[in-house]
Amino acid sequence: MAELGSRARQILYACITEFVASGEPVGSRTLSKKGIELSPASIRNVLSDLEEMGYLVQPHTSAGRVPTDKAFRLFIDAMMDVRALTDDENTHLLARFAEIEPGPHFLRETGRLLSELSGTAAVVVSPRAESMTLKHLRFIRTLPGEVLAVLVLANGTVQNRFLKATIEESDLQKVHNLLDDVIEGRTLGELREMFARRLGKGDVKGDSVRRRAFELGEAALAEAVDAGLDVVIEGRAKLLGQPEFADAQGMMGVVTALDESDALVKLLDATLAANGTAVVVGREAGDLAGGLLAIVGASYKNQGRTAGSVGVIGPTRMDYPKVVPLVTATANAMSSVIDRRESAAARSVEPAPERDDD
Repeated sequence: MAELGSRARQILYACITEFVASGEPVGSRTLSKKGIELSPASIRNVLSDLEEMGYLVQPHTSAGRVPTDKAFRLFIDAMMDVRALTDDENTHLLARFAEIEPGPHFLRETGRLLSELSGTAAVVVSPRAESMTLKHLRFIRTLPGEVLAVLVLANGTVQNRFLKATIEESDLQKVHNLLDDVIEGRTLGELREMFARRLGKGDVKGDSVRRRAFELGEAALAEAVDAGLDVVIEGRAKLLGQPEFADAQGMMGVVTALDESDALVKLLDATLAANGTAVVVGREAGDLAGGLLAIVGASYKNQGRTAGSVGVIGPTRMDYPKVVPLVTATANAMSSVIDRRESAAARSVEPAPERDDD
């Protein structure tokens, strides 16, 4: 900001907000009608200076100018006035969340709601498995030398996997009782680390049942923690309908970007470490859609622990003052829903008489 005088800041701000509203290159005559008390010639001189400084670019000689990624980054970091959601807007958002049924469609319905409210595409990344709380772990003997591990998570989902293991039926109840004592309130990541740590210490060598329980627990959780993430994208048509992507090249770039779920997850991962809502603009996201996209993302939590990410994908000229608080409110609402579900699930579990802590 120090390199820009007050006049340049005023004109750059007007240029960005006009471009966000219209999607068209902005000229001096347009800006002179927006309350800037300078002649079109004086405005043209400032626009030329801003272009030399890398804040604007002129697509064609006779056209107006378009803000660059540098301009949008300055706007986001230091110029825009982010407005919080009004009480009515927040109430409406929470009411819509109350209509979303908990279960496997929670992420998709959340994405649809955010896409509807933002007017562009929304992306929701499922909670990292390691952040999810385990409610029950049971083993069922099936074929000789094989057991079925059944993981019941606090959010209501169930995972099954077959393991190579031999155990007597008489020992299974002892294993289950021991695991019930250590599982309560712990995430998959915490439990896997604990099982590995206890087995590595060697202090279970004299207790075959305890060692077997930790070995089975470690094996059951290994695949669960390493499981891939679900990435839900809603509102593709809204994003493709933006004028920036009207031609075949722009449309192909967006379609390709939305198919690169690993790249989107990597970009949204930046929100996991961010304090609040993060914005990635244009080339900051690499070559995604030729640098024409921006992502506004925030992390949602599970019992205070960072779980997954939610965000909006749009053109670089998206309405950041509107979208940033909307994404923030959506992440907060998701966290509240997940916390209530986890708390209800925890209350349904009878407390164990003792806890086998490390």
